[in-house]
Amino acid sequence: PHLEIGRAAEAAAAQLLERQGYRILQRNFRARGGEIDLVAQDGATLAIVEVRYRAGGRYGGGAESVTPGKQRRIVRAARVLLAAQPALARLPARFDVVEVSGAGGALCCRLIRDAFRL
Repeated sequence: PHLEIGRAAEAAAAQLLERQGYRILQRNFRARGGEIDLVAQDGATLAIVEVRYRAGGRYGGGAESVTPGKQRRIVRAARVLLAAQPALARLPARFDVVEVSGAGGALCCRLIRDAFRL
């Protein structure tokens, strides 16, 4: 169930981004020491997107769970991605977070652009 919820949250986040005009380039990019949920292009900007799911608000929203340690792991993976794909490295980049909440077929997404910086 946990993996299924995670996949549904990432799919909902990707749909939100596409409705906002983003183009999804890659999903679940893994590198030693980190992972990127979604790599997307928003106009001329590369968006490194972290998707955070919370069933409820008891422990805060998804954005609060993107701790400094998690940010470092995302940045580490982004550096590997950019080193492997020079065309992407030429684009200005930012880190976005999509908070996903709710249960079952009633997932709600909120996009936070430029959620954190290097």
